[in-house]
Amino acid sequence: MKKKVLVLGAAGLIAPNITAYLDPHYDLTLADIKPHPHGRPIGRVDVTSYHEVYEAARGMDAIMNYTVNRPDPVLGFKVNSLGAWHVMKAAAAHGIKKVLHSGPQSVRPGYEYDFDIDDAPPIVGTGYYGITKLMGREICRVYARAYQIQTISFVFNGLGPNPTRQEPGDFPPFTVTWEDLAHACGLALEAESVPDYFQEFNLHSYLGHGKFLVDKAQRLLGFTPQRDWTAFFRRPT
Repeated sequence: MKKKVLVLGAAGLIAPNITAYLDPHYDLTLADIKPHPHGRPIGRVDVTSYHEVYEAARGMDAIMNYTVNRPDPVLGFKVNSLGAWHVMKAAAAHGIKKVLHSGPQSVRPGYEYDFDIDDAPPIVGTGYYGITKLMGREICRVYARAYQIQTISFVFNGLGPNPTRQEPGDFPPFTVTWEDLAHACGLALEAESVPDYFQEFNLHSYLGHGKFLVDKAQRLLGFTPQRDWTAFFRRPT
């Protein structure tokens, strides 16, 4: 029997591009406050309402939270911080033991000139978006440990399709393809456990720069990029 997975933010910038990869393997329940961009059936769930998240999570085996708000200072806090709390609170109330979360990377400003960076402490700065997402991640961490919810958070800087031609720039750090993100989500949903019930993972597809590594994701989840994109960034000599 397929695992029942609630996908919050299913009509946003991330989920519509990865659910097609996950559909054959999971029973996905799509939820958001706006219509799905591809016309798929979707339930209306506002992550800022605990009651709505609680009801949507009923009977689920896992929750994937891909909700986000960047520009609005009030909604940013309600979605990025309180929304994470509502997800974890609902998971605890229903006995759901697997949650997938995501957020922006928080290490580039402090390690821009270093190499082989794997599991470095975050450097968030004063940006409101980054702070609200960090608060959400810390809420997830506390709930995960208190209620023994296996919680996996992926951090990245950019998302997009697989390259199809020669790229004009260098390997983009912390950029992950839709295919690789979906692959990582599948591995996370199937992972039996992670240390301390909460782990955050660097996630990206272009390893040629040798700066920010995915070794931890490889070690604990078995993740590796599905393809080697080196040839798309080579230059003639």
